[in-house]
Amino acid sequence: MPQIQPFVFSNAVRHFWRTRRGQARRQAKRASRDAGHRGAVTGGKQMDGFVNTLIELMEAVGVPREHIYTRKRDLVIPGFYRATKEWDMLVVAENELRAVLELKSQVGPSFGNNLNNRVEEAVGSAEDIWTAFREGAFKTSRPWLGYMFMLEDCQESRSPVAVSEPHFDVFAQFKQASYAQRYEILCRKLVLERKYDAACFILSSPSLANDTQNYTEPAEDLSATRFLRSLLGCLSSPV
Repeated sequence: MPQIQPFVFSNAVRHFWRTRRGQARRQAKRASRDAGHRGAVTGGKQMDGFVNTLIELMEAVGVPREHIYTRKRDLVIPGFYRATKEWDMLVVAENELRAVLELKSQVGPSFGNNLNNRVEEAVGSAEDIWTAFREGAFKTSRPWLGYMFMLEDCQESRSPVAVSEPHFDVFAQFKQASYAQRYEILCRKLVLERKYDAACFILSSPSLANDTQNYTEPAEDLSATRFLRSLLGCLSSPV
């Protein structure tokens, strides 16, 4: 098991914000800016820094590069409720599905609507892959499934949010919880309910992008170190 350095995703976070700024500038120059902040998210590649860090660590535990899939055309596997699902990273060794990763992020201002979409997506994708696995879609031993999320650290994501309760009380943990706290709850429950084997949740502000300590980990059980130890421990074990 390689040593996991503090702020292991520092370069990845820096790449995220740099790429986002570059995409926004290119959109503006082409005078084809989308509604709201969409111009800064079209084009993808923002999470490539995380992908590269994960690849380096996987290779350090002996996973051959050719077993790690990151290109769009190679990321599709069968689903159960749908024909296929495109994930963000796969590890496939000799027809054995070893690991599946979902890497997501969110930048304001539309935290509310995006949160609901992310919850449905994360839960639905997990239900889909595990049911497909149960039905023999992969003809393999149980793969490792991981969920990673980076949220913009700002006043809007950290401020308490009211809930609507016209008929029944919501669970107490959601009352006056910020969007950051709600994402933390989501990631923790995804693991507690065994939807994912591990989850990682970090917060980052673009104003700190060039610092070494350019992100925070609000919960130890959702830290990068714990997430990576789970992933690398699985991959370093024999098939």
